[in-house]
Amino acid sequence: MKIGIVGCGFVGSTAAYAMVMNGVGRELVLVDLNEKRAQAEAADILHAVPFAHNLNVHAGGYADLAGARVVIMAAGVGQKPGETRIQLLERNATVFRAVIPQIYRYAPEAILVIATNPVDVMTHITAQIAAEFGVPSSRVVGSGTTLDTARFRSLLGQAVGVDSTHVHAYVVGEHGDSEVLVWSLTNIGNMSLRDFLALRGHELDAGQRAAIDQGVRQAAYTIIEGKGATYYGVGSALARITRNILGDRRAIMTVCTPTQEIAGVADVTVSLPRLVGGDGILETYHLPLDDGETAALARSAGIIRGLIDQLHGN
Repeated sequence: MKIGIVGCGFVGSTAAYAMVMNGVGRELVLVDLNEKRAQAEAADILHAVPFAHNLNVHAGGYADLAGARVVIMAAGVGQKPGETRIQLLERNATVFRAVIPQIYRYAPEAILVIATNPVDVMTHITAQIAAEFGVPSSRVVGSGTTLDTARFRSLLGQAVGVDSTHVHAYVVGEHGDSEVLVWSLTNIGNMSLRDFLALRGHELDAGQRAAIDQGVRQAAYTIIEGKGATYYGVGSALARITRNILGDRRAIMTVCTPTQEIAGVADVTVSLPRLVGGDGILETYHLPLDDGETAALARSAGIIRGLIDQLHGN
């Protein structure tokens, strides 16, 4: 099974490496405007194959995406000093309007996985472009809060002394400052968080919860301050999303795609738990949030809807 990765910066190349480490797919095609960068990343990752899984990794052009089941879109431009968020969005939208048609020209059946930030708006834009090619929005999957959810689970597991794979917790809404940690529905094992803490005689006070919230919400800022970019976590998230699509695993993940209505906000793209399988997004689940979380999700969705409107000059 062929996977294409368009954009070979930190995120795209780390996603490719994570595919090799986890044995996702059989062929990886790396495409970048800087052809030497794509060739160098492909060669470096190929040299890791003998230590992991046997994937054919190589650089190529858009034509080499023919037959790809999944194409990860990790291309985009960085924010310039003094540039506003909407100006950055406009420049990335220009990039997408040039690149996405090239992908569909050669790989019309591919499911697109969007990683470029701000991922909610870029996924919305991609779905609009995809519609021009007759592709439904369910086949456009934004990485959304997949990484934020992993951060929440890892920090909460660490706080209560449990393997994070047994922590069932979600982050919904924007992949960004307004994201919503869903404490009210968090489970550990088969128990609510409150019942689990009571059984263990463990406390998680307001200060500890606030620290976890900040640890999730501020993670990217902290990492970027320390080393300039985040890529291991999101690269692994992209590999997992791709694995779930290729294997039709029907996994529930907090990804984003255009949705008719979320928390009273119409036609918006933010993350909710969604069933991910061979045809992309199969179902969307609107969680029974408490009143505070519902209000926070409405605010988060409203922020993204406002950015979409600004981008279209409404």
